[in-house]
Amino acid sequence: MASQVARVTQAIAESPVSFEDALQVGFKRATETLRGITGLRILEQRVAVKDNKIATYRVRFEVIFLLEK
Repeated sequence: MASQVARVTQAIAESPVSFEDALQVGFKRATETLRGITGLRILEQRVAVKDNKIATYRVRFEVIFLLEK
């Protein structure tokens, strides 16, 4: 079995729709830059409030991906 090494990087994504949508937006953007993604880990969820209403949903997450040889 070959050895593998992974790297972890953090990202923050935002959506006016939901936490789920924010994560999908962030994941889609990560796939445009990173190759070999093996997982995500949600670190934090927050909302921004404006005029007593939730304006945006924010997700801070880690992207785990394999380093290429």
